[in-house]
Amino acid sequence: PTFCYHSELSLYGACRMCIVEDAWGNTFASCSQLPKDGMEVFTNTPKVQKYRRTILELILAEHDRDCTACDRTGQCELQQLAIRFGIKDIRFDEIEERLPIDKSSLSIIRNPNKCILCGDCVRVCEEVQGVGALSFAYRGSKMQITPAFGKAIAEVDCVNCGQCRIVCPTGAIIIKNDNYKVWDAVHDKSKRVIGQIAPAVRVALGEEFGLEPGEITVGKIVAALKTLGFDEVYDTSFAADMTVIEESEEFVEKLTEGKNFPLFTSCCPGWVKFAENRFPEMVDNISTCKSPQQMFGAVIKEYYKDKDKEEDKETIVISVMPCTAKKAEAARPEFEHESIKDVD
Repeated sequence: PTFCYHSELSLYGACRMCIVEDAWGNTFASCSQLPKDGMEVFTNTPKVQKYRRTILELILAEHDRDCTACDRTGQCELQQLAIRFGIKDIRFDEIEERLPIDKSSLSIIRNPNKCILCGDCVRVCEEVQGVGALSFAYRGSKMQITPAFGKAIAEVDCVNCGQCRIVCPTGAIIIKNDNYKVWDAVHDKSKRVIGQIAPAVRVALGEEFGLEPGEITVGKIVAALKTLGFDEVYDTSFAADMTVIEESEEFVEKLTEGKNFPLFTSCCPGWVKFAENRFPEMVDNISTCKSPQQMFGAVIKEYYKDKDKEEDKETIVISVMPCTAKKAEAARPEFEHESIKDVD
C-alpha cells in the first residue's frame, strides 16, 4: 500500500505506508530502499501490519473525516486502506483546528483539512507540469501544502490543468462541480440545451464504466445526454476542423506579412495560460483563433440567434471535456460578448 509513490514522480518516502521488514527485523520504506545482494524482504509480517495500522491512525487523526459529504467517497485511497486494515476506531484525538477551503480556482477546490501531506500534487506540478504552483510550508505538525505566501490558488501561476487532482489520493483536491447548473438548464423549458463532446471523452468514459480500453462510446454518450434532457449533441471534432481552417489562414497571413512569426498554437487552455504566465513576450506569436470548444460555442449560438428570438429561448452550450482547464477557458472574459458566453 502507498500514498506518496507514483511511477512518474520522484521518490519522496513521505507516507511510510510501503514499510517492509528485513530478515534482521529492520523496517524501512520500500520505495526509497536500494536493493542489495542477499537481502530478504517480508511485506506482510505482524510488525509491518501493526506499523501500517498506526500510520493510518495518525493520518486519520489529522484528517477531516467527513466522508459522507466528500466527493471522493468510494474512490478515496485513504478510505480504502482504512477498510482494508479494519480501522474502525482512532485512538488519537482529532485535531480541532480547521483551515479555510480554497474555492478561488475555476477548475479545482482545495481542502487542506483532507490533505495527508503525501506531496504528490507538489511533485506533479513541479516535475511534470513545470508550473510549481504548490509547495510545502512550515514544519512539523504545522506543515501544510499551499501556494506561495498563503495565497489562494487562483492568485498564483496555476494553469488549471487539474493534474494535482489526478494524483491526489484523498479529497484534498477535487474538481469544481458544475452539475447543478446542468440540471437547472435541462429542466428550464426556456433553454435550448446543446452539448458538445470532446474526442478523448469517447474512450475515457468507456474505460470508467469498465468497457474494453479503446472502445468508442460516442453513441452511448449521446443517448445518455439525450435521456438527461439535452436537446442536441455534437462532436467537438466539427469545430476542430473549423479551427484548423482559421489557423491556416492566419498562418498564411503572418507568413505573407512577415510579422509575429513563427506562429504557435494549441487547443489546450492550460498550455495557453502557461505561455501567458511564463513567456509573455511571445503572446503575439500565439494564434488568435479560438480553441475548438470556444469555436463551437460561438458558432452554434450565432446559428440559433434568430431562432432563439422567434421562440423566446436561450441557447445553452455545455461541454463534456477531458480537462479541468476547459472550465477556466470557458470563463475567460474575452469569450463573452454582450453578457453572452460562448460556452456556459
